[in-house]
Amino acid sequence: MRMARPVRINVAGGWYHITARGHNRGRIYGGPGDYTRFLKLLDEMSARFRVRVHAYALMPNHYHLLISTPEGNASRAMQWVNVSYGVWYNRKHGRCGSLFQGRFGAVLVEGSAWGLPVSAYIHLNPVVMSSKGFGKSDRAAERLGLRRPDEQDITRRLHDLRAFEWSSYRAYAGYGSKPAWLETGALLRRVKDAQTGYRKYVEECIRQGGEEQVLSKVKWGLVLGGERFARKVRGKAKICRESLGLRDLRTRKSFEDIVKAVERLKGERWEAFRDKHADWGRDLVLWCARRYSGLTLRELGAQVGGVDYTGVSMAIKRIESRGKTDRALRKTMNQLMAICEK
Repeated sequence: MRMARPVRINVAGGWYHITARGHNRGRIYGGPGDYTRFLKLLDEMSARFRVRVHAYALMPNHYHLLISTPEGNASRAMQWVNVSYGVWYNRKHGRCGSLFQGRFGAVLVEGSAWGLPVSAYIHLNPVVMSSKGFGKSDRAAERLGLRRPDEQDITRRLHDLRAFEWSSYRAYAGYGSKPAWLETGALLRRVKDAQTGYRKYVEECIRQGGEEQVLSKVKWGLVLGGERFARKVRGKAKICRESLGLRDLRTRKSFEDIVKAVERLKGERWEAFRDKHADWGRDLVLWCARRYSGLTLRELGAQVGGVDYTGVSMAIKRIESRGKTDRALRKTMNQLMAICEK
């Protein structure tokens, strides 16, 4: 049974906590160049879609963003970022397939009341790790007074927080320069003494066992805010769920659309390569259609002349394997993904 796609509520002026994780929890940043490329895309996104980026933390296998959308276009903006980065990353690292695990997560945030604690939660990500002795159970024990960190623990955590290069905390706290595209004013105005006040606010969280309660307040996996705000958003979500099926169909690609895209990339007609021995064109269509058309293996087999579902499965695995060693094919697969994810 196909899982329903997460509901997206695109609100003009809305604030969102955005998250995305690597496929199978794999890495999405392999080194400084990858982090830098992603930040450049955030810069371009803010200009292209008029999205305001208020906070970010880029971790090896996932990222967190706090954004606001004057034009109510969070879905379009984030899809553009993930596709653009995924295609670039695949080309650089010689891989194919999805970089991210499913669609990005988006929680609509009541910015006036919750923007500040959400930003603290995001900025604490480089510190709150089990490997650093500050995992979920460790933080819970400290908040309950069952465990007391010594001064060395506190000093190490504060150092890690302040030194982490790939979050916006250094810009907020005055430890580093601020990118022109990063909007810090909206949150700094909510604390006394601007950068000094923000630094005290976040670093006190470390001394008190972390900013753990924020995500526990998310309602229905959709919204973070007061009761009145949450119910208003939930009403919009119901409307979205009622029309989800039609919207989902609009975002899928038809088998015919995928064939046309492969024809353009190969410079050949479907009839010329569909049944051609040793030609990867048909397998590429099947691979792409399995990802983007919603058709089952049996239905795909019928589309290519009655191939049984095991044959379709083998064809998909075959081209995925070939794409790992054939650079020209891998480039074509990435181009096809970019077309289908527009």
